[in-house]
Amino acid sequence: MKAVQHTQYGGPEVLAIAEVDKPIPEAGQLLIEVHAASVNRTDCAILSAQPFIMRFFTGLLRPRLSITGTDFAGVVKEAGANTHRFKAGDRVFGFNDRGLSSHAGYLCIPENKAIALIPGGFTFQQAAASLEAAHYAYYFIHKIKISRGQKVLINGATGGIGSALVQFMKYYGADITATCRAEHFELVKSIGADEVIDYTTTDFARSDVQYDLILDAVGKSSYKRCKRSLSPAGLYISSEAGPFAQNIFLSMLRPLTGGKKVIFPVPGSIQESMDFVQGLISKGEFKPLIDREFTLEQIKEAFQYVASGQKLGNVLIRMNVEQK
Repeated sequence: MKAVQHTQYGGPEVLAIAEVDKPIPEAGQLLIEVHAASVNRTDCAILSAQPFIMRFFTGLLRPRLSITGTDFAGVVKEAGANTHRFKAGDRVFGFNDRGLSSHAGYLCIPENKAIALIPGGFTFQQAAASLEAAHYAYYFIHKIKISRGQKVLINGATGGIGSALVQFMKYYGADITATCRAEHFELVKSIGADEVIDYTTTDFARSDVQYDLILDAVGKSSYKRCKRSLSPAGLYISSEAGPFAQNIFLSMLRPLTGGKKVIFPVPGSIQESMDFVQGLISKGEFKPLIDREFTLEQIKEAFQYVASGQKLGNVLIRMNVEQK
């Protein structure tokens, strides 16, 4: 089978397409025929080993897994001994932020990992696009009490995390203001934003409008700059640690002082986030934003595009299998 391999850390130039043996499922494992996968920020971080802390999870000197890919959507082709959750023929999707070797024709995965059935009516492409970014978006908000009509500002609404957050907030009935480029106004409104701000011409942090929640999905703001835009008991959450990791420290200190607070989103159980997203999909409340699809042979171009920071929503790899 074809697979995308890398034997060292670096940029897209270290990737190569190779012919490798089809994996054989052991007891407790599933053999998955991969129909679609994404290339995402986690994939880029694993490929480059940046930040350096990634190496403690993916291999200190060289990649622990030579085949790239952290998520998949596909079909169970074989269920190993002692498997009970899924059976051959099931349409499933899954994610592991430490790698799944899913940029390949097939993969083996323990049945007890984060896997779920793809809801009816959802394509493999849509399923693969509902994993990595939606997982991180879920952990922005899973411990927050969200009230109907609450005023929320989402910075970076066209990214994978941002576009998921817009839909999650809409599901909870929040009043959403989102930032994006002017050419994407209608797109962002179509997924749930009530108001939109062109960040290339307007700085939301300089207006007199205050928000109960400011969710920075691209990590390009700071608590200090956003503080005046928060209501007296407002919350600021960013996808990045901020300068000198200040968001981590502020998240520990601000609860002691009362008033406006900072929360640093720490991802937890992937199965929990998947179950949440699967439920929204089944209710028709979530549909991932998909930018482009590449073939496996175009993997370098896909990584280059994601690393450029210009993507909208999610970027997919479509495998050369019959789509059903």
